[in-house]
Amino acid sequence: MRLFIAINLTQEMKEALIDIQNDWYDAGVRGNFSPEENLHLTLAFIGEYPDPDRVTDALQTVSFSPIPLTLEGVGAFGDLWWAGLKASPALEAVAKRIRRALSVSCIPFDRKRFSPHITLLRKASEETIPPVCVSPVEMNAGRISLMRSDRANNGMIYTEIGFLQAR
Repeated sequence: MRLFIAINLTQEMKEALIDIQNDWYDAGVRGNFSPEENLHLTLAFIGEYPDPDRVTDALQTVSFSPIPLTLEGVGAFGDLWWAGLKASPALEAVAKRIRRALSVSCIPFDRKRFSPHITLLRKASEETIPPVCVSPVEMNAGRISLMRSDRANNGMIYTEIGFLQAR
């Protein structure tokens, strides 16, 4: 089972992200745009792991208060384009606590440095990101989700299979 831990976004934030994608599309950029239902913020990528209950148990050891998130800017990792978030010590702290809980429970995860971003486009046809207006939409994240990723004919399907609620 392919797993990751994420914050699912409000409809308002998703709509602002779709506006960015539409601006890129109108500017002639092509590639694999993330579908609206798949827009999320990954906190830890686990990958193939057979025991989601163990991951849920590890998550339950982490406490957090609602995390304020604000869209800010766009960027790229090669041909993967993303929307960024305003710096948030609370977000950094909860990501660190989640990763520590996974480590203590001997659950493998991608140990790349946490770089908060929301993937909007893969395999971008252009090398330079056209200028876009990023609305500073805000949300409070009060739920962290354990997600399963399944490959389907038209791309990936993400399904929440567990969660952690803010306390």
